[in-house]
Amino acid sequence: MWSIINQFLTKVDNLVWGVPLMVLIMAGGLLLTARLGLLQVKCLPLALRWMFKNEEDGDGEITSFGALCTALSATIGTGNIVGVATAVCAGGPGALFWMIVAAFLGMATKYAEGLLAVKYRVVDQDNHSLGGPFYYIEKGMGKKWRPLAKMFAFFGVCVGLFGIGTFSQVNGIASAVQGFFDPNEANIVTIRGIGTYSWTVVIASLILAFCVAAVVIGGIKRIASVSQIIVPFMAVIYFVFSVALILTNITKVPDAIVTVVTAAFNPKAVTGGMVGSMIVAMQKGVARGIFSNEAGLGSAPIAAAAAQTKEPVRQGLVSMTGTFIDTIIICTLTGLSIVLTGAWQVEGLEGVQVTTYAFQHGLPLPTQVSAFVLMICLVFFAFTTILGWDYYSERCLEYLSGGNQKPVKIFRWLYIVAVFIGPYMTVSAVWVIADIFNGLMAIPNMIALFALSGVVARETKDFFAKGKHTLD
Repeated sequence: MWSIINQFLTKVDNLVWGVPLMVLIMAGGLLLTARLGLLQVKCLPLALRWMFKNEEDGDGEITSFGALCTALSATIGTGNIVGVATAVCAGGPGALFWMIVAAFLGMATKYAEGLLAVKYRVVDQDNHSLGGPFYYIEKGMGKKWRPLAKMFAFFGVCVGLFGIGTFSQVNGIASAVQGFFDPNEANIVTIRGIGTYSWTVVIASLILAFCVAAVVIGGIKRIASVSQIIVPFMAVIYFVFSVALILTNITKVPDAIVTVVTAAFNPKAVTGGMVGSMIVAMQKGVARGIFSNEAGLGSAPIAAAAAQTKEPVRQGLVSMTGTFIDTIIICTLTGLSIVLTGAWQVEGLEGVQVTTYAFQHGLPLPTQVSAFVLMICLVFFAFTTILGWDYYSERCLEYLSGGNQKPVKIFRWLYIVAVFIGPYMTVSAVWVIADIFNGLMAIPNMIALFALSGVVARETKDFFAKGKHTLD
C-alpha cells in the first residue's frame, strides 16, 4: 500500500517540480536582481545593520528583528540539516552549488516579498497586521486576481499542515532523537494498525505536541518571543561547530569545493554514474534550497507584514538577510561538511544520519558528543519551524475565512494533532509531500512578483533617492 502511495506522490512531485517551475523561480530572482541592480550585494551591509535596529514607532505587532526571527524560525529547520543531506545524496555534491545560486537570486526575491508585504498590508486599530502574497496579489494586481490570492492562501494552509510545518520537521526530530537514544530500536512498542516504533519516538512526539500547543495558543507575540531566544542561540551553536569541523579538515576544503563545482555541471565525473544529469543536480539543489530559505515561496512576507516599520524597503532589506543567513551561510556549512567527510557516499545512510556521520567523523570530539550537539540543534531548529509555520498557516486561513477566528482556533488543534502523528509517516513520503505543496504555493507568488517587479523597483529607487537610508 505504502509503495503505491509513494510512487504516486513521486510522480506528482516530479510534475510539480519540473523544469518549468525551476525556470520560473530562478528567472524571477534573476529579473529582480537585474532590476534592482545587484541590491543583494550592494545593500547587504546595510541590511545586516538594520537587522538589529528596530523602528519602535512603526505600525505592526512585533519588532523588525522579531519578524525576522519568526521568518528564520520557519526557515532554519530540517532543511538546513536533513534537506541539504537529502539533496547532496540524491543530486550529488553539485546540488549544493545550485542551492547557493538559487539562494543568491533568492535574496532579491525575498527582498521584493518583504517590501510588498509591508506596502500592501492591512493594520487594524489594535495594530493587528495581516499581509503577505494574498494581499499584494489582491491589492497590487487588482481584485480580479483574488482567485490567485485564495489559491496561494489555500496552499499555504496545506504546506503548514501537511508539509514543511509539521510532518517533515517532526519526522526529522523523531529520527534524530531515536538515532541518539535508541539507534538499535532496543525498546519498542507496537501500535495497532500503524506499526512498531521505538519508545523514544512515542515519548518525543508527546512532549513535542505539548510544547507546540503551549506556544502556538499564545499567538504571534508568543511565537516571536520564543523565536528571538531560540533561533539566534541555536544558529550560533550550529555555526560554531560547523566552522570547527571545516577548520579541522581545512586541507580537504579545496578538493571539496572543486568537487561541488565539477558535479554541478558534470555529475558523472564525480559520482561515477551513481547520480544522473546536471538537471537532476539542479532540481534537487533548487528544490531543497527553496525548502530551506523559502525565497519565492511567499511565506516570509506573512511574518514581515507584522513588523513595526513605516518603510517597506527597510523591511525588505531585513527580510533579505534571512536567505543569506539560512542558505548561503548555514546550508553551505552543512553541505561542505557532508562533502569533505565523504558522508554522502556512505551507503545505507538517510536524512539526518548523513549529517550525523559528517559531524562524528569530522569533529575532533567523541562521536556521542558530536551526535548529541547535532541532535539538539536539529530538535530546536525544527521546533521553531513548527511554530513559524503555524503562524503562516493561521494567517492564510484568516484571509480565506474573511477574518473569522473560529476556523483559526480549530486549525490550531488540527495542527497540534498533525505534529503528534508526524513521526509515524515514512521519511520518503514526508519529503515528497512537502516538496509538492512547496511548489504549488510558489506558483501564484512568483506570478505576483513578476507582475509587481516594477513596483518593487520604483519603491526602491524612490527610497534611496530620498536618502532615507542615511538617516539611521
